Amino acid sequence: MAIKIRLARGGSKKRPFYRIVAADTRMPRDGRFIEKLGTYSPLLPKTDESRIVMNVERVQYWLAQGAQTTDRVSRMLETAGVLAKKERANLKKGAPGKKAQERAKEKAEKAAKAAEAAAAPAAEASAE
Repeated sequence: MAIKIRLARGGSKKRPFYRIVAADTRMPRDGRFIEKLGTYSPLLPKTDESRIVMNVERVQYWLAQGAQTTDRVSRMLETAGVLAKKERANLKKGAPGKKAQERAKEKAEKAAKAAEAAAAPAAEASAE
């Protein structure tokens, strides 16, 4: 049985509240879980101590049992000092999409043609 430490959403529409849980990977996100390990309330300010509440001892127990963490939970554990910081790089995140690249290429070609056309009459005038 594969165990994940992940977030289970609660709260009402547009008022999210999450439980940090240890759950079987086959169970649905908000479904059955093995143990509740803490809570996360994203609506609270980042400086508020009750924004993230975790039972660190139980989290360490589940990690020792081989549980994997989701990306969001691993970031929380890194800030709490439970896990070592990972190097993350999403190199394609800032890159424009295909259509935007095509538009930029067309724009560059038009600018090159316009510069070439502007330089041609100046070259003819200086030749005379």
